[in-house]
Parts: sequence; C-alpha cells; structure tokens
Amino acid sequence: MLNKIGSSDGISSSDRSNPFSQISPTAVSSEIEKLVVEPATQGSLVKCRISRDRKGMDRGLFPTYFLHVEREDGKKVFLLAGRKRKKSTTSNYLISADPTDLSRGGDSFCGKLRSNLLGTQFTIFDNTDGNKKGEKPTCKQEVAAIIYETNLLGFKGPRKMTVLLPGMTAEHTRVPFKPESEHDSLIERWKTRNMDKIIELQNKTPVWNEDTQSYVLNFHGRVTQASVKNFQIVHEDDTEYIIMQFGRVAEDVFTMDYRYPMSALQAFGIALSSFDSKLACE
Repeated sequence: MLNKIGSSDGISSSDRSNPFSQISPTAVSSEIEKLVVEPATQGSLVKCRISRDRKGMDRGLFPTYFLHVEREDGKKVFLLAGRKRKKSTTSNYLISADPTDLSRGGDSFCGKLRSNLLGTQFTIFDNTDGNKKGEKPTCKQEVAAIIYETNLLGFKGPRKMTVLLPGMTAEHTRVPFKPESEHDSLIERWKTRNMDKIIELQNKTPVWNEDTQSYVLNFHGRVTQASVKNFQIVHEDDTEYIIMQFGRVAEDVFTMDYRYPMSALQAFGIALSSFDSKLACE
C-alpha cells in the first residue's frame, strides 16, 4: 500500500534489522551513499546525532552539519555532511557523503536542499542522474518537501510542519518522483491536493506544560534541552508511530532518529530545513 506507514509501537522499538547497525566506522563513502537513500528497514529505528560546526571565519553564517549514526555498540559512524552554499538567492544546502568535499561536483555529492525566497518551503533533491567522475551532477528527483507555517499564537508557540514524501510500493521501494514541470512538484501537488502516490506527514502537536511553562513532547530521553526546533513527525492515521524525531541535547549537538518509510537523506534534509527555517527562530 502506498500510504501504509507502519505499526504503532512507539519510538522505543528495537534496532532489529537496522541496516547501519553493522556498518564499519571506516566505511567508504560509496558504501554510505547506497545506504543513505534507502528507506529504513520496517521494524527498525535508526538513531543518529547531528553536530554543528560554527568555527572558522564564516562558519557562524555558514556552519557545517555532520550526521553520524549511533551503532548499538556505542560507536558513531559518519554518514552525511551538509553546508549552506554562499551567494545563493535562496537557502541552498549541499549534502555529501564525504565531509571533506562539500561541492556540487564532488564524487560523493548525494543531494541538496533548496528553499523558497521566504524560507518557509523546502525541497530535497537526490543525485539520481549520477555523479560519475568528470560528470556534472544533476538534481532532478524530489525525495521530500517541507512546508512551515506559523501557528495562531505567532512565532513564540510551536510552528506547524508538513512533510511530503514520494509514496512506497508494495515491495517497500520508493516511487520515483521526477516532476516534468514546476506544477508537478511535491509542493505544488500538495497545494492542489493532487496527492496520488504522495505521503503527507505532520509534526506532532506539543502539549503545554504548566510546570515548565513551555510546549513539550515525549522524546523518551533522546532530547534533553527545550527548543522550538525540537519536533516529532507522524502520520495523521497513527500519531503514536513516530517516523522521525529531532531535538537538542547540547548547544551544537542534536539527536535525529527516523524510521520507515524515511531514509537518512530525507531525515537529514528535514533537519537542515529546521535549522534554516525563518519560522524556527527562537
């Protein structure tokens, strides 16, 4: 079924069949590139950590984000890095499986995240058309889109997020999504409610806590610091099945966990959009 997400077993399910659980800390980028675009195995939870590097001359404005997967033995394995491009009219992040090469022409270029002028809508593209050496990579296949909206309380309360993913086949593979025109994009299809073969997800609504005087979500110990950027992504049919969660644990450290039908590339792109969104400012 295209819109089947998974069973309701809470975020604390086991890591059985996690494709990253046995990956070597010295895994080469070509191994990683294959894994990051695949949906998480059904029944598994992929636990990750994002670190933000703001050191250097321009890192304050253009920090680099590093995604590591947390293995069951406690070791962390690098998966992806992302950095905002300079001199772009809209926010544009390049995502690579090589932390030393965040260029669009790099061999390990995996995809990009691009925003609209307002910084309220984002699209994640992969590198489907190949990135062979000497070949200019192209990004035509949309793998996710994120829409941010203000809430009725304005900027101080929790913002509303909508996440769009291409649908899944009965064999649990992703439906290719290559728009032939801008009117066929995930976001434009969502606006016209032409949602065939598209999965629509939302952030779980936080609950107001009188004791802390803040909006809270239950992250089961994975998030330790309050932030308006903390979120959980669910499907309206089953709000207890947490497909993705993201939150702060230190000034520049965040946890990011995801499940089927999401991939590492999709989840990392969604997290990058949260850092960038103009509606996510504290």
